[in-house]
Amino acid sequence: FALLYTIADLHLSLGTDKPMDVFSGWRDYVERLEKNWRAIVNEEDTVVLAGDLSWAMKLEDTAADFAFLNALPGQKLLLKGNHDYWWTTAKKMTDFFTQSGFSTLRIVHNNAYPVGNVCVCGTRGWSYDCEKEEDLKILNREPVVFLHYPPVYGDYVCAEILDVLKERGVRRCYYGHIHGAAAKRAVQGAFDGISFRMVSCDTTGFMPVLVP
Repeated sequence: FALLYTIADLHLSLGTDKPMDVFSGWRDYVERLEKNWRAIVNEEDTVVLAGDLSWAMKLEDTAADFAFLNALPGQKLLLKGNHDYWWTTAKKMTDFFTQSGFSTLRIVHNNAYPVGNVCVCGTRGWSYDCEKEEDLKILNREPVVFLHYPPVYGDYVCAEILDVLKERGVRRCYYGHIHGAAAKRAVQGAFDGISFRMVSCDTTGFMPVLVP
């Protein structure tokens, strides 16, 4: 039967000059990611990619990164991260995928996809330290399940997002964005009745995480 996985913060740069290998723990990360992915993900499975997917600045410059992802097993559901500057409209991205032959990539934005007995939806979320009025407007309009930003981090709780999770009966929340030493402050496990799991790829050993 088909399985659901998730992973975030791939930070691919196959078509741009921004290698992640300069950071501790990221050596040969693309090869490691591909090896781990192929070891556990089958063609009938689905992987939610929770933001920060490509360092490309423009959609047309993502071709090499998305060709790499498209060739991996399974269907991929893409969410926006804070570094996904190439992100445009859902129609433009879907048209680009179609024209490029990227048949396994889908955009998750104001929509949802059924995966087995689960309905997958998600959003970028928003920065946990936002104070500006325009930030709060974004925060208040986005319902969430999979996130890029963590709704809980250290002593900070994003009440607007957490309230939505609780109101909708969400029991598990997967997020990315956090790297390196900052992961020590990330909430992992139960918080206010919800189980949180960080899936930034460097914290998962570049291994997609099974969503039970």
